[in-house]
Amino acid sequence: MKTLVCAFLLCLSTIITAQKKPAEYFPGSKTKVLVVGSFHFDYPDLDAHKTEKGDQVDVLSPKTAKEVTELVDYIKKFKPTKIAIEADPDWNANQKLKEYKEGKHTDKRDERYQLAMRIAKDLGINELYSVDANSVLDDLQEKFGKTDSLYFKNLSADYDFLSNDPVSKQYDAFFKSTEPKNFKSLLDLFKYMNGKEYHQHEYGAYLSGDFKLRKYDGADMLALYWYNRNLRIFRNIQNIPHNPEDRLLVIVGNGHASVLRQLFTSSPDFNYVEFDALK
Repeated sequence: MKTLVCAFLLCLSTIITAQKKPAEYFPGSKTKVLVVGSFHFDYPDLDAHKTEKGDQVDVLSPKTAKEVTELVDYIKKFKPTKIAIEADPDWNANQKLKEYKEGKHTDKRDERYQLAMRIAKDLGINELYSVDANSVLDDLQEKFGKTDSLYFKNLSADYDFLSNDPVSKQYDAFFKSTEPKNFKSLLDLFKYMNGKEYHQHEYGAYLSGDFKLRKYDGADMLALYWYNRNLRIFRNIQNIPHNPEDRLLVIVGNGHASVLRQLFTSSPDFNYVEFDALK
């Protein structure tokens, strides 16, 4: 009997020891991806957090232009083979890229010019992939007019990112602390705001404030509007032709980057590269 028990325990120990780690079920090379979350260099004031005029930087000024060059040189260490940007297809990115390589648009402050096109020109990349998307909420409105219904009017009532609760005030201070003026250089800022801890807390902003509207209204609005849009952006990125030898650079607003981090690190198709890990 004692021998049987020992044999059973030995067998059980072998089974437990032989259990694979989750990652071992998904072998094979993956496409490396670097997500660069950025503030919008031209300050279009379309985001929930607005930068006051006195806190804005001019990326074309001599001092900040040098910092942009330092940032571009750092990102190029990733050696991307393909570049995706936050843009709609009708933005005509590749026509603009062609013109940029001819010497036009160098006075544009938009990070799609200052970062994406500049890197593409320096590395001989001739195509940009526009991966932005409308949300399902936009589709319901624009294609079907459904959001004019009483249901959607009630659902979206007061969903305006203007909450004044204590946690929302903490986030106001958090976002204000990441203005470029608080960092030695743009590269230092980008390393900070593309870090795992920053993204974790940044995404938490969407889970407070208006998220708590009524029973499910805030949660449903986040799903229909913001999270769905980012899922679609990720799907567009998945559709970019790629293989394990490719190195995919994604340049988006940092609010998107915090969600994309979750998606890329969970995906069996990609190997997420930390921004501050470039050598």
